[in-house]
Amino acid sequence: MMTIWRRLLSGTMAALLFGAGLAAPAQAAANDISIYLDQERLVTDVAPYLVPGKNVTMLPFRAVGEAVGATVGWNKSKQEVEFRKDDTVIQLKIGSDTALVNGEKVALDAGAQMRDSRTMVPLRFVGENTGLTVKWDQQDRRVNLLTSEAGSQGNTGSNGHTGSQGNAGAEAEVHTEGLRGTWISTVYNIDWPADPRKGANPEQQKKQYSGMLDKLQGMGLNAVFVQVRPTSDAFFPSKLLPWSEWLTGKQGQDPGYDPLAYMIEETHRRGMEFHAWFNPFRISVQGDIAKLAADHPAKQHPDWVVKHGGKLMYDPGVPEARQFIIDTIMEVVNGYDIDGVHLDDYFYPYGQAAEPFRDDASYKVYNKVFSNKGDWRRNNVNQFIQQLNGEIKASKADIRFGVSPFGVWRNSTLDPTGSLTQAGYNSYDDLYADVRTWIKNGWIDYIAPQVYWHIGHKAASYDTLVDWWVKETAGTGVDLYIGHAAYKLADAKEKDWSSADVLIRQLDYNKQYDSLAGSIFFSAKDLLNNTKDVAARLKQYYEQ
Repeated sequence: MMTIWRRLLSGTMAALLFGAGLAAPAQAAANDISIYLDQERLVTDVAPYLVPGKNVTMLPFRAVGEAVGATVGWNKSKQEVEFRKDDTVIQLKIGSDTALVNGEKVALDAGAQMRDSRTMVPLRFVGENTGLTVKWDQQDRRVNLLTSEAGSQGNTGSNGHTGSQGNAGAEAEVHTEGLRGTWISTVYNIDWPADPRKGANPEQQKKQYSGMLDKLQGMGLNAVFVQVRPTSDAFFPSKLLPWSEWLTGKQGQDPGYDPLAYMIEETHRRGMEFHAWFNPFRISVQGDIAKLAADHPAKQHPDWVVKHGGKLMYDPGVPEARQFIIDTIMEVVNGYDIDGVHLDDYFYPYGQAAEPFRDDASYKVYNKVFSNKGDWRRNNVNQFIQQLNGEIKASKADIRFGVSPFGVWRNSTLDPTGSLTQAGYNSYDDLYADVRTWIKNGWIDYIAPQVYWHIGHKAASYDTLVDWWVKETAGTGVDLYIGHAAYKLADAKEKDWSSADVLIRQLDYNKQYDSLAGSIFFSAKDLLNNTKDVAARLKQYYEQ
């Protein structure tokens, strides 16, 4: 029985090869053809299509890269995509009829093209750069794919059926579902590491993290989003920030190792993606600046700081504060082999109806254009997103940059183009996150809205919001992942989350959209605890 990683790796490569040398079935729809890898049926979440008049089958390039553990970079300004796996580097440009393979120009049967927010590539081209054996069974309209391992175990007849094993009974299916990730929260030691005040040490922290990865991968996940700068302190040796209090129990204390380097190495060793998650503007979860480490930047720049809701934040309206935050993120971009930079939903804070965010001083000093504070605040965040994206791409174009905003952009009562929801918060109006502008301008590679409601929720139904986000990202080149509220399974007050079936129904709902590129679950603790059998259900779902 193949391991989950091997199943995903070989399964996606097999799906890519679909169309390689398949002139015979060109008149049929691509999704009429079944694909089998070593007698296991492959089921992809995105159906291939045929280029009219060219007899060429196309499949999303990024989905392949993410599933096989390759690095996939997207340069929006150049409209280029790059695929790196082992010693092979493939570069394609939208609309071009040639590609570069390890620096050499290769002609394409059909050029790369954009469809439903996905970069599509000709499968014959990809097949020529991989190593599976392809056999076409005309009678069953079936592609049989053999790995070298399977080839050494049995012979395949001329019709593509394996002579020694046959084709009897129900065969296993391999689903390629794009990105399947989880958030790993370090603030409050929610997910990792264990509370250091109870005696944790570096070796225990390492063992805990590695064990988490094994369990997460075992349930079918292929990516982690780890909070590496939770409260303006660092899980890595930084020239700009003190060591995180969540590592040792005391902010500024050296943990005795580089946690970020260790996490990246362990994650990549398992063929999983590592996305560095930053909470950009939060300074501390308590409100006393005197309790911060002596060299904390908030102490050095108190004019950047606003106290709100008993916590400390950087004021997004101060340009120097925004640039400092970007500099701390770029420390990680430039110094580590991460797969992505990830921001969560905290820009301006929640709870301003009860307590206004006190930024009158920065508004007076820095606003030169806007007639109201709301537009000024949104512009501050827009500048931050645009500049951060520019610096990331200038440094390492293959790093993915994305944001996970609150799940409702705007209710339709506030904007007719918003969602048919009645949410208590709106990302645009309350957190001043103008997500639509980021998507339209291509300042992010993906968006991962936190759609933390069940299907049928009266104020904000999951299906209504997924439909809205699919339409919002269509044709933009920005990938869409959905954030799922696994944590609600552990909340006794959430009566509508009585079983893991709630999440499985959401995953099933997502299947109808080829442009929906994956899911992220909040948070790892609830998956690892197998709350209401969620880990077992995810494992079953991703293996079926």
